[in-house]
Amino acid sequence: MLTIALCAVLTAAGLAFAVKTAYRRRYLTAVRIAAVSLLPFGLALAGLVTLGRKVGTATADWATDLVFKPTVWLGFGVIAVSALLYGATRLISARTDPEQPPAAVPGASTPALPASRPAAKRRGSADSGLSDFADVEEILKRRGI
Repeated sequence: MLTIALCAVLTAAGLAFAVKTAYRRRYLTAVRIAAVSLLPFGLALAGLVTLGRKVGTATADWATDLVFKPTVWLGFGVIAVSALLYGATRLISARTDPEQPPAAVPGASTPALPASRPAAKRRGSADSGLSDFADVEEILKRRGI
């Protein structure tokens, strides 16, 4: 009973941390944290983690519990959900993050931009955005304004 309570507290703390991470909009990391935090509770329900009792002494009791207790089934279900969540996040991150370029080249003064993204105009540049209004200025001159 103490094992399940302790593992439930660990799972609740992990899920709270996952919610906090999701609040920061880091959803993949939050799902991974949730998957890992479900493991202690699933292992405790399945009877694979015990406190105060040697694991090898009661294998027959564990086998009968596996067949007749729905909580053991629930424990294996929680472990399976945890594994599926973690595996899904690994697949999603592998598809969305193919070979990210380095943030900065050693010895460079500015960070490198990915090739797919065009470089943004800087505010203090030579044209300072006035070339955008060249067409408007020409129309106003033609009309005498």
